Amino acid sequence: MLALAVPVFALSWWAACYLIGRDPARGALARAAAAVTAYAIGVAAWAVWPDSRLAQILLCVPALFWAGAAVALLPRNLPERRQIDVGWLVLSAFFLAMVVALPSAGRLVALAPLVGGLVLIWRFRDQVQPHMLPAALAVVAGLYALGLVVLLLPIDLGSPMLVIAAIGVDLMMLAFLMAVADALDVGERLRPDLIRSITAAVVATVAVGLPAIFTIRAADSAVVTLLQFVLVGLVMTGVGLSGRLRRLLDRLGLRGDDRLRQDRGALLLLAEALPRHRQRHRLIATRQEDFLRFTRQALDNYRHLGRLMRSPLTDLPAVDKRLAGATVEQAPVRALELRAVLAESIDRLRPAGAFATSDEWRHYNALHFCVVLGLNPYGRRRPKTDGLDREARQALDWMRRYVPRRTLRRWQAEGASIVARRLWDELTNADPRWLTRARAS
Repeated sequence: MLALAVPVFALSWWAACYLIGRDPARGALARAAAAVTAYAIGVAAWAVWPDSRLAQILLCVPALFWAGAAVALLPRNLPERRQIDVGWLVLSAFFLAMVVALPSAGRLVALAPLVGGLVLIWRFRDQVQPHMLPAALAVVAGLYALGLVVLLLPIDLGSPMLVIAAIGVDLMMLAFLMAVADALDVGERLRPDLIRSITAAVVATVAVGLPAIFTIRAADSAVVTLLQFVLVGLVMTGVGLSGRLRRLLDRLGLRGDDRLRQDRGALLLLAEALPRHRQRHRLIATRQEDFLRFTRQALDNYRHLGRLMRSPLTDLPAVDKRLAGATVEQAPVRALELRAVLAESIDRLRPAGAFATSDEWRHYNALHFCVVLGLNPYGRRRPKTDGLDREARQALDWMRRYVPRRTLRRWQAEGASIVARRLWDELTNADPRWLTRARAS
């Protein structure tokens, strides 16, 4: 049992950390990571206290987060999207209370939100990328539900740990599908980064898992068993979140050398971006709706250089023009030039004349002051205005007084669409010689 529980726990914990490491701000990844984390803790609890109430509850919790991950894949422009998210949170809390209160068979009610989430994503399956994702999620969820039924009902199919391991395979498939959906959504490559990380995870599982198994068997103590699972979890956290942990160690160990810390931070961002950046020639084959989405994401990440380095828009013809004659074309340089291209595109939205707050200024104001300058009208009760020019102070005061948060977000989305369409026109009308160079790259 332990020979199976330890590697299952290790790989599940790594999968959760890998999803978080890709981008913790993305809801689908965070919820899928929470589902796999709950399962991993459930495996450890089952290994220490087999068939315990705690272990059963933890193995049911992934269904609730799985439903949330499915909901997070719904189209962002869906009018009911916010209400659906709130509904998922409320129902998850309600069904979690039921899972805790009911006996073994009754805990299968945790599958109800999962069914609802799958029904919703199936309804909008034509707007989900890849198109096979809803069907794949439904199949894997069905296998997970079957495993949970066998585990919680009096059905004897051999060792329960084999059933739990089969459930783990389903949750690993969930993690993989979420990673695929995220990579397609942001226009990044998945395979090189995933292979590198999973190779490290397998090596770490063998190196740390085997000693952990022998230690647990020799000690035959619940405390020692828990400590070994904690040790394995810490090692797999280091594998799945290696980049973030290295930056944290730099902040702690290099506090007195800001220049060295910043240089190392830039190199770490570059190391993370390179395996996730798409091949250059793929930008030419991008569909218009995907290009519009990539542009909106680049504007959202305007002040986050690491994410801009992974953006497929770093290969725009406008970026190449700005780099003409440059001796260095590394990813950080291209990201900085992409930032300059976006800033220029936003400046083109500015109407003639002095600063104003009329309707024709709304797109420029929403993007220039909130994206380029990074101002947040709603972040503080009295936001700092030190170093801001007169226009920025006027815009900040106007937004705080008269522009609701939802209205500002709508203006930003509309302005981003205008910028995206202009960049798309430049891409489709680019010099054919640029297209030839891009295919050869």
